[in-house]
Amino acid sequence: MNDVLIGSTVSALSTGLGAIPILFLRNMTHRWRDILLAYTAGIMTSASMMSLIPEALAHSNVFVLAIGIMLGCFTLLLLEKAVPHLDLENSGVVRGVANIDKRSLLIIAAITMHNLPEGLSVGVSYASSNDTLGPLIALSIGLQNAPEGFLVALFLVNQQVSRLKALFIATLTGAVEIVTSLIGYLLSTVVSNMVPYGLSFAAGAMMFIVYKELIPESHGDGHQRSATVSFLLGLITMVALIEWI
Repeated sequence: MNDVLIGSTVSALSTGLGAIPILFLRNMTHRWRDILLAYTAGIMTSASMMSLIPEALAHSNVFVLAIGIMLGCFTLLLLEKAVPHLDLENSGVVRGVANIDKRSLLIIAAITMHNLPEGLSVGVSYASSNDTLGPLIALSIGLQNAPEGFLVALFLVNQQVSRLKALFIATLTGAVEIVTSLIGYLLSTVVSNMVPYGLSFAAGAMMFIVYKELIPESHGDGHQRSATVSFLLGLITMVALIEWI
């Protein structure tokens, strides 16, 4: 329990750490935004394909894997319908206090909801018999959370929210992962044979985010080549971490 609490806290707080540059930077170019998004996509792809899925197969079979992956996918589809997608970069500045509050609450809700399956993936990974899987997935989610936190803070600043307040709110959006990781861990340790379903669910949710959100957004501003190289660097980074841990 202590390990999953530490791992989930570090992973969640990475959102706030990634948002710290907002205190000093005035803006971010499209190119660097796309590079960051693609890099995190590479990290999450490698973590899913080389850690979560093989571990799920080691505990079960392809049938269980398919059920878990599709459950993760459909869960994110439902979240997409419940919380509309907001373009972090192209939303523009909204005039008027009421509108700023409304848009800010929407983006906070969207990012927080998307963080729910990430927290579950950390908790389920710690429940696995593989002692290195939990820290590895927590690290990969943390690396993904850092640029996400910055983009959330950047959006809020563009909505005329103060930089300190934007940093604080971005940090809070990641804090939900601590709760959901504990839920995932407890359910996996209490309910028999849930671990492979949980690992598969996490893989499906992460790959949904990669294919639906990260890759399209990193290729939408004419920087496909830089984003592609960054994606491969993210993949290599995670492979290296898998080998070293």
